[in-house]
Amino acid sequence: MDKEFAPDLITLIDDENIEHNFEILDTIENDKGLFYALYPVFDNPEQAVSDDGEYYIMEVLNEDGEEQLAEVDDEKLLDELAEIFESRFEQLFSEE
Repeated sequence: MDKEFAPDLITLIDDENIEHNFEILDTIENDKGLFYALYPVFDNPEQAVSDDGEYYIMEVLNEDGEEQLAEVDDEKLLDELAEIFESRFEQLFSEE
């Protein structure tokens, strides 16, 4: 089986030690940092159907040589990143 088209998955652990699985939809690396667009992965198909389709933008931080993800606090930067991601998503899906 060709795994070239398998999704890039990541597991994040929240403050309550609960694991959440996400698909990395896209990345942006620029002079402001490295950012991921993440979409939740659901174990239960019913959850996937009822999901609102919202994705999350996270910043990749390097702390003591270990990669960690954090929410983007700067609203202006978040809006800029969302605009770039949305544009790239539109291009990707309009080509298919």
